[in-house]
Amino acid sequence: MFKNIKFRAAVATLVFLAALFYLIPTLLPNLPDFWEEKLPKDKIHLGLDLQGGMHLVLEVDADKAVEATLERLANNFKETLMDNKIRFRKMDRDSGKTITLELTDPGQRDAFDKILKNHYPDLSSTRSETIEGREKLYLEMNKKRMDEIKKMAVEQSLETIRNRVDQFGISEPEIIPQGDDRILIQLPGIADTRRAKNLIGKTALLEFKLVDDEHSLEEALRGNIPEGTEIVYGSHVDRETGRQTSSPYLLKSKTLLTGDSLESAKVQIGDRLGKPHVSIRFNSQGANDFERITGENVKKQLAIVLDGNVYSAPVIQERISGGQAQISGAFTMDEARDLAIVLRAGALPAPVTILEERTIGPSLGQDSINKGIWSCIVGGILVAIFMAIYYRFSGIIADIALGINLVRLLGIMVIFGATLMLPGISGIVLTIWMAVDANVLICERIREELRSGKTARASVEAGYAKAFLTIFDANITTLIAALFLFGFGTGPVKGFAVTLTIGIVVSMYTAVFVTRIIYDYLIWNRKMTRLSI
Repeated sequence: MFKNIKFRAAVATLVFLAALFYLIPTLLPNLPDFWEEKLPKDKIHLGLDLQGGMHLVLEVDADKAVEATLERLANNFKETLMDNKIRFRKMDRDSGKTITLELTDPGQRDAFDKILKNHYPDLSSTRSETIEGREKLYLEMNKKRMDEIKKMAVEQSLETIRNRVDQFGISEPEIIPQGDDRILIQLPGIADTRRAKNLIGKTALLEFKLVDDEHSLEEALRGNIPEGTEIVYGSHVDRETGRQTSSPYLLKSKTLLTGDSLESAKVQIGDRLGKPHVSIRFNSQGANDFERITGENVKKQLAIVLDGNVYSAPVIQERISGGQAQISGAFTMDEARDLAIVLRAGALPAPVTILEERTIGPSLGQDSINKGIWSCIVGGILVAIFMAIYYRFSGIIADIALGINLVRLLGIMVIFGATLMLPGISGIVLTIWMAVDANVLICERIREELRSGKTARASVEAGYAKAFLTIFDANITTLIAALFLFGFGTGPVKGFAVTLTIGIVVSMYTAVFVTRIIYDYLIWNRKMTRLSI
């Protein structure tokens, strides 16, 4: 039996020391060098409400993703009809989700339907009408396909935003979907909220388009925009005066290359002026396309357009091979770094709108931490005093178990990288109460056995045996509820569930296993015949 006690004591000591080693970096801000090199140095991660930061709710404009897909389908469909010599005119998108066109030769309707059915199953002809001898057709995307595109737009937006936040270097972010088209984002510890919003909300659609030098820009600005062209502005901000200026460009509507072909993007410093710019590299297919585009358009301007803003429009001097280009502008280092991040992470499939924004200051979080710690300390001291007075020496054993319980709970949170939030402190307080309740049950059962005239050894054994089922039943039902909160809850609810789940497991282990070791040691090794309880 003695060996058994030594084994159990060794297990309990190892578990306690492991938790303590993981908890020390949280308690001591300045660790010695040997600790930094060889021992755990992670701290308890604080949630948004304790550390301060930003809370955002974004809405993904999934309809825009459907419209963009329909636009690509319309362009491809137009080329397919031309390749098959199907005569048509006035192909356009009506009300965003309908493609309209006029068949000039009604005899080609069968061939038209065959192409539509075989090559574009997502499109279907919903109705037609005859106008001046020409058949006007209305094509729409089927609803199932539109729902798939909307769902994929939200999922891809979620992944893209997560990649951007990860590359930005924010620890413990929470990025989860809400409903059909919303995304909840919590960024603990973020200080520059404006920069974070720009990083997350930027669509980052990168396009390369030729500047139309065959038509007059002035004439286009007067409203006479040639077919197949568009006016796009390039905005620039003067760093010294803060004045924003914009310059119009007449661009050909056709996109020659997009950011989908990017392999990497990084910040580099210019040799002459020392200003940062973003250097981009295309993948093999993109490099071939870029070489072909530059080779076919030497001495023409190639505009680099990001989210509808022309960043630069350099003149192509020669064929550019190797698949490298650069985006230059009046960037600060942070702006250039953020631009490289969004380009690496990829474009959002649809624009996002900020529906809700809350910023929590770190001072409020520190105040919450201080109040939470003091509530735990004061509550713990009062409970410890009560236990020591009411149950005397057995109450002191329960108090020791309570301290061990708290160290293990916090240490396990560090080991598993759990995040402590304000509701999590409530979970710790509730755990302390449940740990005390378990010890009260054990003490009361032991008291009953002693009153019946049993020895200390028999009373401890019977007391633990009778109290175990009650402790197990009370804790296991609470544990099930906590697991459901963890599985289905989010944010603060999940934070409460984390500390409650860990706390229940630890308190059961401490109440049933650790305190029993102390009693067994005293009775078997120290030959204690009377219990102070």
